[in-house]
Amino acid sequence: MEKELAREQRARQAGEGERRHEPDRDAETGPGVVDIQRIEKVYRKLDFRIIPAFWTLYFLCSAIRSNVGLAQTMNLAQRHDLASELNITPKQISLGLALFYVCYVIFDLPSNLVMTRLSPRVWMSRIVIAVGIIGSCMAAMKAAWSFYLLRLLLGIVIAGMWPGMAYYLTLFYPPSRTGKRIGQYFTAAQVSAAVVSLVSAGFQKMDGLQGLVGFQWMFLLYGLVTICLGIGLLWWLPDRPLPPGETPERTGLDKWIPRSRPALTGEDALIHYEDLTRVYRRPRWTLKDLWHVVTDWRVWPLFVMYFGVVGVGIGVQNYATVIIRGTNPNLTSIQLSLLAAPIWIMDLIAILLVTPFSDRFHRHRALFFSVPVCIQIVGLLMTTYAGSVANPWPRYGGLLLIGFGLGPTVPITITWTNEIFQPRHGEVGVAAASALVSGLGNLGSILTTYALFAGWPTDARQGRKQYRNSTLVMVGILCLSILSAATMTLLLRHVGNGPNAKQISSGSSTSEGEVVMMDGAARRELQERGFGRLWWSRR
Repeated sequence: MEKELAREQRARQAGEGERRHEPDRDAETGPGVVDIQRIEKVYRKLDFRIIPAFWTLYFLCSAIRSNVGLAQTMNLAQRHDLASELNITPKQISLGLALFYVCYVIFDLPSNLVMTRLSPRVWMSRIVIAVGIIGSCMAAMKAAWSFYLLRLLLGIVIAGMWPGMAYYLTLFYPPSRTGKRIGQYFTAAQVSAAVVSLVSAGFQKMDGLQGLVGFQWMFLLYGLVTICLGIGLLWWLPDRPLPPGETPERTGLDKWIPRSRPALTGEDALIHYEDLTRVYRRPRWTLKDLWHVVTDWRVWPLFVMYFGVVGVGIGVQNYATVIIRGTNPNLTSIQLSLLAAPIWIMDLIAILLVTPFSDRFHRHRALFFSVPVCIQIVGLLMTTYAGSVANPWPRYGGLLLIGFGLGPTVPITITWTNEIFQPRHGEVGVAAASALVSGLGNLGSILTTYALFAGWPTDARQGRKQYRNSTLVMVGILCLSILSAATMTLLLRHVGNGPNAKQISSGSSTSEGEVVMMDGAARRELQERGFGRLWWSRR
């Protein structure tokens, strides 16, 4: 402990000797703190190293995870769709989709906890390579058992990816600044859904080439590209930041794993150290620390919020083409794929519009969450009741509204989780809480993929009322999400969100009731940025 404190003192002294001290004229910083423009420049450098890599890996992994939805309607006329090739029923497809989420729920927390003990860079690369291998193997599916097995394995290997990415960001950024960045790489899922829908039209043209049907080519090529990306991440992604002057120890298998360049060097590293000192101290968490996180009541409203929005999102993602076909049975499989793409373009637009402002007004996360959820509810009601047999297009308009409403809700929920649990529980709080919210929240995915739509035989009957009950159930769980967001806001105002058990902040570990020293980022998080420093307000 004394050595660690001495090392931090030397780092601070080095920073004082090397850094130019400039007068602070920004309202976001306090006296004696480095100019905010210089700090922002450091975080933009981190963006270049992290966000494009996260975007690409999430694009490919999302494509592999959700391609089953497209495979159900590819090359229908030739009977080369997923159900015909594997000789399985829609109910069996729903079961396979749900099995993925069962494993995801079970392994999400263990995977994220492993990441805190190992190299986050290596663990993330392991996830991506494994997803690529399983995705490639899905091209060889021949029967229901192989479909079930590969979906189970895919759920196991991909578990921890989404909450792990959120945890990884908190190693480099203040929690209140992660919403926009989570939103940026989360757009990969929307672009993936749109692009994969469009590209699937091309894969359908490859039907029969080299003895493979269209969806087999789709799984094979996406899988191979994902494997290559996972290997490349070992060189590109930075590992967790270390105090200035400290070098990582390479022992055991680490000696054989490629090293990546440090995220920051020189003055940039010193500025980051002073601004986000809390992430440089890593007391080894215990089962008692983990128990404090699991039993914290703040997890459960966040879980219900996530349950609703991710359930609707996955339901629409897996069944978008099926829902569109229900509105107009005369559409071809290629037309269905093309019509599914705009849903996710609307999703992407909403993410880029809303998440930056949710960071600037981070004390109003519930509002930025609830308004898009209300838009989803309107869209679901339109999809259920709007239009007519002669003019079904208003129902398609409802799907576009659902897409727009879905966009910001998942990033905002995970960001709010980071904001609440890092001050209370430190690093293990972020890792465990984000995994619990993500993992348990995906029970909503099981509901919408197994119990609703094709999984509800009487609701899937052809006709004007097809899928009506399924969409009304989704309206119900979205109302629960809004109620949970409101409950969380009220409770936080009355109970507060003070430190619990252990808190890592500015090189000190403090217990509840002690005075907490805050780093530069924590001081800025006490106030909202609002509309400050936007292009129209800059001097």
